[in-house]
This record gives sequence, C-alpha cells and structure tokens, in this order.
Amino acid sequence: MGRMSEESPPAGELPEYAERVLEVAELIPAGRVMTYGDVAEWLAEGGPRQVGRVMALYGGAVPWWRVVRADGVLLPGHELRALGHYRTEGTPLREAAGSAEGHLPRIDMRRARWDGERGT
Repeated sequence: MGRMSEESPPAGELPEYAERVLEVAELIPAGRVMTYGDVAEWLAEGGPRQVGRVMALYGGAVPWWRVVRADGVLLPGHELRALGHYRTEGTPLREAAGSAEGHLPRIDMRRARWDGERGT
C-alpha cells in the first residue's frame, strides 16, 4: 500500500469519497476490523482497491490498522506498528506457524471482522 501519511490534509482538501472512507474507519470499534471490500460495500461505492488507495494516501489520521486485507495479513511495511495496536486493543489474532515467514500473526478474521452493527 505504500507509505502512509501521518498528517491529513486540511479539511476541504480531501476528496469526498476519501472523507467517507475515513469516516467508516473511525466507526470501527477497537479490537475489530473491516476489510477494504467491507468498507466499499458499506459505502455502496468503489471497491477494495479504491478504499486501499484512500487508506494509503490519507489513513494516517484515523485508526488505519482497523481496515485490513481480507486474508488477515498485516499491512506490509507497517506490520509491527499494526501489531502493537492489535495487541493493545485485544484484536483476535492467529499466531503464525513456526515455519511461517517472519513469524508474524494474522488477524483472526472470523472473530475480528466487524459487520458494521453498533454495539457488536
């Protein structure tokens, strides 16, 4: 996904679609995640690639670690930062097999995925 900006552009400079994607990212409760495709489906606009692009360009100002790949693999280049957030928030993880490259866990998508319902 490339480098994430730690600063967001001033209000009004964000494309409207990007604002909507970031608003969804802010709704996701601590310890839960949505996939790029889930966010696009929630918005009924765009697709996983468009959501991923928004998160790569503007996601540094929101809980970016809560918008993830559908396979639960941690965001390349940001794995350790994301892992710290997941452990702090109690996000369900699947520990990597000893033979897995890098021994990094994945998100347990079955348990961590948020369906967008409030209070769940």
